[in-house]
Amino acid sequence: MKKRYSITKNIACTMIGLVTGTVLLCWFLNNTFLESFYMVNKQKVLLKGFHTIDRVADYGGYGNENFEIMFEKICANGNISILVISPNSEVVLSSINDTDKLKQQFYSALYDSVKNQKTQVTKATDNYVIERQTDKRMEADYLILWGTLKDGNLILMRTALASIQESVFIANEFLAYVVIAATLVCACIAVLMSRRIVRPILQLTKISKKMTDLDFDVKYQPGRRHNELDDLGEHMNTLSLALEKTISELKSANNELKKDIEKKEETDQMRKEFLSNVSHELKTPLALIQGYAEGLQECINDDEESRDFYCEVIIDEADKMNQMVKKLLTLNQLEFGNDVVSMERFNLTELIRGLVASIGIMLKQKEITISYPKEEVYVWADEFKVEEVLTNYLSNAIHHTEFEREITIRYTKKEDCVRVSVFNTGKQIPREDIENIWEKFYKVDKARTREYGGSGIGLSIVKVIMDSFHRECGVCNHGNGVEFWCELDTGLNNG
Repeated sequence: MKKRYSITKNIACTMIGLVTGTVLLCWFLNNTFLESFYMVNKQKVLLKGFHTIDRVADYGGYGNENFEIMFEKICANGNISILVISPNSEVVLSSINDTDKLKQQFYSALYDSVKNQKTQVTKATDNYVIERQTDKRMEADYLILWGTLKDGNLILMRTALASIQESVFIANEFLAYVVIAATLVCACIAVLMSRRIVRPILQLTKISKKMTDLDFDVKYQPGRRHNELDDLGEHMNTLSLALEKTISELKSANNELKKDIEKKEETDQMRKEFLSNVSHELKTPLALIQGYAEGLQECINDDEESRDFYCEVIIDEADKMNQMVKKLLTLNQLEFGNDVVSMERFNLTELIRGLVASIGIMLKQKEITISYPKEEVYVWADEFKVEEVLTNYLSNAIHHTEFEREITIRYTKKEDCVRVSVFNTGKQIPREDIENIWEKFYKVDKARTREYGGSGIGLSIVKVIMDSFHRECGVCNHGNGVEFWCELDTGLNNG
């Protein structure tokens, strides 16, 4: 993991470094160039005074009152001692009353440099010379200008130089205090300002961290003063909403894709099971047909009775195959929605009466008694499909009736529908098989189903038809038999 550097710390250190570096630069410049600057400034003061007196001397205005005032300002402001001497050594102008003493000091400065003084010429022209002199005895530095005025008089000007080293030391000491104070103040300001700057960045960092965890509930809250970080935060909010929407759409699409895949897998599995079941169901009748047909072909039994028996078996098995194929086609049309549901009002009791009449011969052969309600009941449904449902129920009841050998059809009226039940006496359906009897090719008693030619498709057709009506169907065991039921609408707007 990379080392983390605090933005607050970086900003504070940068600001403190800038302030400290600036003050240290000032200290270096002060220590290096202050003395030279001081000398240049003093030299300018001397030259300014010299040129002023020289102009006055050219016009002969020494006695002018204005000049006297100017002369006093030059001496006082610049801390300059001035002496003007005529060629015959008479004092023309003097900044102090004790002219002899001042004259003696100038002469000593000019002519006694070998013994007591160290002299350095800083500037020299035809009219004046500026020298820096160090008085070893007094341990003092002076800047002296001497030269000739335009009126021929000699001028001597001297100003004391303060100790440059002392000035630099004082200035540097002051700067040291400034550095300490400025560093502390800058540190406080830097921390406060950096925290203010970093706060929205930290908020954006938190939001981005949440976004990496696919948590889009946290939103950026802009400050009162709108800036570039607030623009970035608003863009982050927009990005968060866009990502949340996109991820939601992707999840929905993914769920739909999973459903499609599951549906496809389920369809493939159903197709495999369907082919397997159809193959299994057709294998037995095809084998019988083939066997008896070969027997006829080879004239195994030449008597007419045997040939008739062989032909009856072939016809019977072919009929079973034909019935199963018809039911498969019907189921296929219903499952894929190719069969249109025609809702109409019809007499349910009349339909049941016709069905009972059509199976009357079969009931008599099997010695089964049947009862049904005589009350006229009208329902809304597809009459042909309702007939298919009740035919399958009655067919199952006939083939599984035992004991008292009774079949009972009854109505149970509800608020918006009527429940039609077909009950037969006989063995109960095992509990573990009840949920599976509606599946294609499922048989509770395979041996018995094969005996009467059942294919295990009838109840699957019933389930699909009732689903197309948006109504329920079911089965329940009783103590002495089994009851199959379905519900039909009794009102036009119901279901």
